[in-house]
Amino acid sequence: MARTATRQKKTKFQSDQDELKLRAAWLYFIEGLTQEQVAQHLGISRIKALRLLAATREDGTVQISINAQAEPLLRLQRALERHFGLFEAIVAPAQDQSETSIAAVVGHATGRYISERVSDGLTIGVGWGATLAACMNSLSWREVENMTVVSLLGGLTHAAAHNPSAVAWRLAEFYKTELFQITAPIFVPHEELASALWELDDLRQLRKRAGEVDIALLSVSDISKQASIFRRGILSWEEGESLRAAGGVGDVLGRFVDAEGTVIDHPVNRRAMSINPADIRKVPKVIISSGGVRKIHAIRAGIAATNAKVLITDEAAAQAMLELPPLG
Repeated sequence: MARTATRQKKTKFQSDQDELKLRAAWLYFIEGLTQEQVAQHLGISRIKALRLLAATREDGTVQISINAQAEPLLRLQRALERHFGLFEAIVAPAQDQSETSIAAVVGHATGRYISERVSDGLTIGVGWGATLAACMNSLSWREVENMTVVSLLGGLTHAAAHNPSAVAWRLAEFYKTELFQITAPIFVPHEELASALWELDDLRQLRKRAGEVDIALLSVSDISKQASIFRRGILSWEEGESLRAAGGVGDVLGRFVDAEGTVIDHPVNRRAMSINPADIRKVPKVIISSGGVRKIHAIRAGIAATNAKVLITDEAAAQAMLELPPLG
Protein backbone atom coordinates (compact mmCIF):
# COMPACT_ATOMS: atom_id res chain seq x y z
CA MET A 1 0.00 0.00 0.00
CA ALA A 2 1.36 3.43 -0.89
CA ARG A 3 2.53 5.56 1.99
CA THR A 4 1.87 9.27 2.13
CA ALA A 5 2.35 12.06 4.68
CA THR A 6 0.02 13.86 7.09
CA ARG A 7 -0.05 15.95 10.23
CA GLN A 8 -2.88 14.77 12.45
CA LYS A 9 -5.13 17.36 14.06
CA LYS A 10 -3.18 20.29 12.61
CA THR A 11 -4.49 22.82 10.15
CA LYS A 12 -1.17 24.60 9.60
CA PHE A 13 2.53 24.07 10.18
CA GLN A 14 3.17 24.60 13.89
CA SER A 15 6.94 24.76 13.86
CA ASP A 16 9.82 24.98 11.47
CA GLN A 17 10.80 21.42 12.40
CA ASP A 18 7.30 20.17 11.60
CA GLU A 19 7.41 21.92 8.24
CA LEU A 20 10.83 20.50 7.39
CA LYS A 21 9.64 17.03 8.37
CA LEU A 22 6.55 17.31 6.20
CA ARG A 23 8.55 18.60 3.22
CA ALA A 24 11.01 15.71 3.60
CA ALA A 25 8.17 13.19 3.80
CA TRP A 26 6.48 14.68 0.74
CA LEU A 27 9.64 14.59 -1.37
CA TYR A 28 10.55 11.05 -0.31
CA PHE A 29 7.20 9.25 -0.12
CA ILE A 30 5.14 11.19 -2.68
CA GLU A 31 7.64 12.41 -5.27
CA GLY A 32 9.95 9.44 -4.98
CA LEU A 33 13.20 11.33 -4.42
CA THR A 34 16.10 9.46 -2.91
CA GLN A 35 17.31 10.31 0.58
CA GLU A 36 20.33 12.04 -0.96
CA GLN A 37 18.07 14.10 -3.23
CA VAL A 38 15.84 15.05 -0.30
CA ALA A 39 18.90 16.27 1.60
CA GLN A 40 20.10 18.30 -1.38
CA HIS A 41 16.68 19.82 -2.05
CA LEU A 42 16.23 20.92 1.57
CA GLY A 43 19.82 22.07 1.98
CA ILE A 44 20.53 19.72 4.88
CA SER A 45 22.92 16.84 5.49
CA ARG A 46 21.99 13.30 4.47
CA ILE A 47 22.14 12.25 8.13
CA LYS A 48 19.62 14.93 9.08
CA ALA A 49 17.37 13.85 6.20
CA LEU A 50 17.50 10.26 7.45
CA ARG A 51 16.59 11.37 10.97
CA LEU A 52 13.71 13.49 9.71
CA LEU A 53 12.31 10.63 7.66
CA ALA A 54 12.66 8.25 10.59
CA ALA A 55 10.86 10.74 12.82
CA THR A 56 7.95 10.98 10.36
CA ARG A 57 7.29 7.27 10.80
CA GLU A 58 7.74 7.30 14.57
CA ASP A 59 5.47 10.25 15.33
CA GLY A 60 2.69 9.42 12.89
CA THR A 61 3.51 12.01 10.24
CA VAL A 62 3.66 9.24 7.62
CA GLN A 63 0.30 7.51 7.22
CA ILE A 64 -2.02 6.55 4.41
CA SER A 65 -3.09 10.00 3.19
CA ILE A 66 -2.11 13.64 3.33
CA ASN A 67 -4.19 15.94 5.50
CA ALA A 68 -6.68 17.61 3.17
CA GLN A 69 -5.67 21.08 4.31
CA ALA A 70 -1.89 20.51 4.04
CA GLU A 71 -1.90 18.79 0.64
CA PRO A 72 -3.11 21.77 -1.45
CA LEU A 73 -0.42 24.02 -0.02
CA LEU A 74 2.32 21.51 -0.71
CA ARG A 75 1.11 20.96 -4.26
CA LEU A 76 0.88 24.72 -4.76
CA GLN A 77 4.41 25.18 -3.48
CA ARG A 78 5.79 22.55 -5.83
CA ALA A 79 3.84 24.01 -8.76
CA LEU A 80 5.32 27.46 -8.07
CA GLU A 81 8.82 26.00 -7.87
CA ARG A 82 8.44 24.39 -11.28
CA HIS A 83 6.69 27.37 -12.88
CA PHE A 84 9.28 29.96 -11.89
CA GLY A 85 12.41 27.85 -11.56
CA LEU A 86 12.53 28.30 -7.78
CA PHE A 87 14.52 26.23 -5.34
CA GLU A 88 11.85 26.67 -2.69
CA ALA A 89 8.40 28.21 -2.42
CA ILE A 90 6.56 28.68 0.86
CA VAL A 91 2.84 29.38 0.68
CA ALA A 92 1.04 30.69 3.75
CA PRO A 93 -2.74 30.29 4.07
CA ALA A 94 -4.43 33.69 4.40
CA GLN A 95 -8.20 33.71 4.73
CA ASP A 96 -8.39 37.49 5.16
CA GLN A 97 -7.23 39.16 1.95
CA SER A 98 -6.73 42.61 3.46
CA GLU A 99 -3.27 44.05 2.87
CA THR A 100 -2.53 44.18 6.61
CA SER A 101 -3.51 40.56 7.14
CA ILE A 102 -1.51 39.30 4.16
CA ALA A 103 1.58 41.20 5.33
CA ALA A 104 1.18 39.70 8.79
CA VAL A 105 0.75 36.12 7.56
CA VAL A 106 3.52 36.21 4.95
CA GLY A 107 5.73 38.16 7.35
CA HIS A 108 5.24 35.52 10.03
CA ALA A 109 6.27 32.76 7.64
CA THR A 110 9.30 34.82 6.62
CA GLY A 111 10.34 35.42 10.22
CA ARG A 112 10.28 31.69 10.90
CA TYR A 113 12.23 30.99 7.73
CA ILE A 114 14.96 33.54 8.49
CA SER A 115 15.22 32.50 12.15
CA GLU A 116 16.19 29.00 11.09
CA ARG A 117 18.92 30.26 8.79
CA VAL A 118 20.80 32.85 10.78
CA SER A 119 24.23 31.52 11.65
CA ASP A 120 27.73 32.52 12.64
CA GLY A 121 29.49 34.53 9.96
CA LEU A 122 26.35 35.09 7.89
CA THR A 123 25.99 38.31 5.90
CA ILE A 124 22.41 39.23 5.02
CA GLY A 125 21.21 42.09 2.84
CA VAL A 126 17.77 43.47 3.69
CA GLY A 127 15.15 45.45 1.77
CA TRP A 128 11.97 47.01 3.11
CA GLY A 129 8.18 46.93 3.10
CA ALA A 130 5.26 46.14 5.39
CA THR A 131 5.80 42.40 4.98
CA LEU A 132 9.42 42.58 6.08
CA ALA A 133 8.45 44.87 8.95
CA ALA A 134 5.95 42.21 10.06
CA CYS A 135 8.66 39.57 9.63
CA MET A 136 10.69 41.25 12.39
CA ASN A 137 7.90 40.44 14.87
CA SER A 138 8.27 36.70 14.26
CA LEU A 139 12.01 36.25 14.66
CA SER A 140 13.32 33.67 17.10
CA TRP A 141 16.37 34.55 19.13
CA ARG A 142 19.59 32.63 18.85
CA GLU A 143 23.09 33.78 19.68
CA VAL A 144 25.24 34.28 16.59
CA GLU A 145 28.78 35.51 16.12
CA ASN A 146 30.21 37.67 13.34
CA MET A 147 26.88 38.07 11.58
CA THR A 148 26.47 41.20 9.46
CA VAL A 149 23.37 43.00 8.20
CA VAL A 150 23.54 45.24 5.13
CA SER A 151 20.72 47.64 4.32
CA LEU A 152 20.08 47.57 0.59
CA LEU A 153 18.44 50.97 0.33
CA GLY A 154 18.51 54.42 1.89
CA GLY A 155 16.03 55.91 4.31
CA LEU A 156 13.84 58.91 4.91
CA THR A 157 14.81 62.16 6.60
CA HIS A 158 11.38 62.21 8.25
CA ALA A 159 9.38 59.05 8.89
CA ALA A 160 6.62 58.29 11.36
CA ALA A 161 6.63 54.61 10.40
CA HIS A 162 8.07 52.18 7.87
CA ASN A 163 11.32 53.96 7.20
CA PRO A 164 12.89 51.91 4.39
CA SER A 165 16.13 51.48 6.33
CA ALA A 166 14.39 50.50 9.58
CA VAL A 167 13.95 46.81 8.73
CA ALA A 168 17.70 46.22 8.47
CA TRP A 169 18.24 48.17 11.69
CA ARG A 170 15.66 46.05 13.53
CA LEU A 171 17.19 42.80 12.29
CA ALA A 172 20.67 43.90 13.35
CA GLU A 173 19.36 45.07 16.72
CA PHE A 174 17.50 41.82 17.34
CA TYR A 175 20.54 39.60 16.72
CA LYS A 176 23.05 42.15 18.06
CA THR A 177 25.04 42.25 14.84
CA GLU A 178 27.09 44.71 12.84
CA LEU A 179 25.07 46.90 10.47
CA PHE A 180 26.02 48.71 7.26
CA GLN A 181 23.59 51.37 6.01
CA ILE A 182 23.17 53.64 3.00
CA THR A 183 23.29 56.94 4.85
CA ALA A 184 21.27 58.91 2.33
CA PRO A 185 17.60 59.41 1.44
CA ILE A 186 16.17 56.63 -0.68
CA PHE A 187 15.51 59.21 -3.41
CA VAL A 188 17.63 62.35 -3.77
CA PRO A 189 16.45 65.42 -5.73
CA HIS A 190 18.81 65.08 -8.69
CA GLU A 191 20.48 62.18 -10.47
CA GLU A 192 23.76 64.13 -10.46
CA LEU A 193 23.65 64.10 -6.66
CA ALA A 194 22.98 60.35 -6.63
CA SER A 195 25.98 59.76 -8.90
CA ALA A 196 28.18 61.93 -6.68
CA LEU A 197 27.08 60.11 -3.51
CA TRP A 198 27.83 56.71 -5.01
CA GLU A 199 31.39 57.92 -5.59
CA LEU A 200 31.94 58.32 -1.86
CA ASP A 201 34.29 55.64 -0.60
CA ASP A 202 31.94 54.37 2.13
CA LEU A 203 28.99 53.98 -0.22
CA ARG A 204 31.12 52.47 -2.94
CA GLN A 205 32.34 49.87 -0.45
CA LEU A 206 28.80 49.22 0.75
CA ARG A 207 27.65 48.69 -2.83
CA LYS A 208 30.39 46.10 -3.27
CA ARG A 209 29.51 44.46 0.04
CA ALA A 210 25.84 44.24 -0.96
CA GLY A 211 26.72 42.13 -3.98
CA GLU A 212 28.65 39.70 -1.77
CA VAL A 213 26.03 38.92 0.89
CA ASP A 214 25.08 35.30 1.59
CA ILE A 215 21.35 36.01 1.69
CA ALA A 216 19.31 38.89 0.28
CA LEU A 217 15.86 39.32 1.86
CA LEU A 218 13.55 41.49 -0.26
CA SER A 219 9.95 42.45 -0.73
CA VAL A 220 8.36 43.97 -3.81
CA SER A 221 5.43 46.23 -4.57
CA ASP A 222 3.36 47.18 -7.56
CA ILE A 223 2.90 50.64 -9.04
CA SER A 224 -0.47 51.71 -7.69
CA LYS A 225 -1.91 54.32 -5.37
CA GLN A 226 -2.15 51.59 -2.71
CA ALA A 227 1.62 50.96 -2.75
CA SER A 228 3.40 52.36 0.32
CA ILE A 229 5.91 54.34 -1.70
CA PHE A 230 3.09 56.43 -3.22
CA ARG A 231 0.60 56.26 -0.38
CA ARG A 232 3.17 57.68 2.03
CA GLY A 233 4.26 60.37 -0.37
CA ILE A 234 7.82 59.10 -0.83
CA LEU A 235 7.11 59.52 -4.54
CA SER A 236 4.19 61.41 -6.04
CA TRP A 237 1.45 59.60 -7.93
CA GLU A 238 2.34 61.72 -10.96
CA GLU A 239 5.72 60.00 -10.86
CA GLY A 240 3.93 56.69 -10.49
CA GLU A 241 1.91 57.31 -13.62
CA SER A 242 5.08 58.27 -15.46
CA LEU A 243 6.77 55.05 -14.31
CA ARG A 244 3.82 52.99 -15.54
CA ALA A 245 3.84 54.79 -18.86
CA ALA A 246 7.52 53.87 -19.21
CA GLY A 247 6.66 50.17 -18.79
CA GLY A 248 7.17 49.77 -15.06
CA VAL A 249 5.16 47.10 -13.22
CA GLY A 250 6.81 47.02 -9.82
CA ASP A 251 9.31 48.29 -7.30
CA VAL A 252 12.29 46.13 -6.30
CA LEU A 253 14.54 47.86 -3.74
CA GLY A 254 13.26 51.25 -4.81
CA ARG A 255 14.14 50.52 -8.45
CA PHE A 256 11.26 50.20 -10.87
CA VAL A 257 11.30 47.27 -13.27
CA ASP A 258 9.30 46.11 -16.27
CA ALA A 259 7.41 42.83 -16.58
CA GLU A 260 10.59 40.91 -17.36
CA GLY A 261 12.55 42.37 -14.46
CA THR A 262 14.64 44.93 -16.33
CA VAL A 263 15.22 48.23 -14.51
CA ILE A 264 13.51 50.80 -16.71
CA ASP A 265 15.22 53.93 -18.00
CA HIS A 266 13.52 56.61 -15.92
CA PRO A 267 14.64 59.68 -13.91
CA VAL A 268 13.27 58.20 -10.67
CA ASN A 269 15.56 55.19 -10.96
CA ARG A 270 18.52 57.44 -11.57
CA ARG A 271 17.73 59.31 -8.33
CA ALA A 272 17.53 56.16 -6.22
CA MET A 273 20.00 55.53 -3.42
CA SER A 274 19.52 51.80 -3.37
CA ILE A 275 21.19 48.69 -4.66
CA ASN A 276 20.29 47.84 -8.24
CA PRO A 277 18.48 44.46 -8.33
CA ALA A 278 20.88 43.31 -11.05
CA ASP A 279 23.75 43.71 -8.57
CA ILE A 280 22.42 40.92 -6.36
CA ARG A 281 21.66 38.37 -9.06
CA LYS A 282 24.75 36.37 -8.06
CA VAL A 283 23.87 36.28 -4.35
CA PRO A 284 23.64 32.58 -3.35
CA LYS A 285 20.15 32.91 -1.86
CA VAL A 286 17.75 35.70 -2.82
CA ILE A 287 14.42 35.55 -0.97
CA ILE A 288 11.35 37.48 -2.06
CA SER A 289 8.71 37.82 0.63
CA SER A 290 5.55 39.41 -0.72
CA GLY A 291 1.87 38.60 -1.07
CA GLY A 292 -1.43 39.84 -2.38
CA VAL A 293 -3.04 39.22 -5.77
CA ARG A 294 -2.53 42.90 -6.61
CA LYS A 295 1.24 42.34 -6.60
CA ILE A 296 1.56 39.19 -8.70
CA HIS A 297 3.06 40.91 -11.75
CA ALA A 298 5.52 42.75 -9.51
CA ILE A 299 6.47 39.50 -7.74
CA ARG A 300 7.13 37.75 -11.03
CA ALA A 301 9.19 40.74 -12.20
CA GLY A 302 11.08 40.72 -8.90
CA ILE A 303 12.01 37.06 -9.33
CA ALA A 304 13.28 37.80 -12.83
CA ALA A 305 15.14 40.95 -11.75
CA THR A 306 17.04 39.32 -8.87
CA ASN A 307 17.23 35.69 -9.93
CA ALA A 308 15.46 34.89 -6.65
CA LYS A 309 15.22 31.19 -5.85
CA VAL A 310 13.04 31.42 -2.73
CA LEU A 311 9.53 32.88 -2.70
CA ILE A 312 7.36 33.32 0.38
CA THR A 313 3.81 34.38 -0.45
CA ASP A 314 0.15 33.76 0.34
CA GLU A 315 -2.18 31.16 -1.13
CA ALA A 316 -4.34 33.44 -3.27
CA ALA A 317 -1.30 35.16 -4.81
CA ALA A 318 0.35 31.80 -5.44
CA GLN A 319 -2.67 30.49 -7.31
CA ALA A 320 -2.93 33.67 -9.39
CA MET A 321 0.79 33.61 -10.22
CA LEU A 322 0.45 30.20 -11.84
CA GLU A 323 -1.71 31.90 -14.49
CA LEU A 324 1.19 34.16 -15.47
CA PRO A 325 3.76 33.14 -18.09
CA PRO A 326 6.57 31.00 -16.63
CA LEU A 327 10.08 32.36 -16.44
CA GLY A 328 12.50 30.96 -18.99
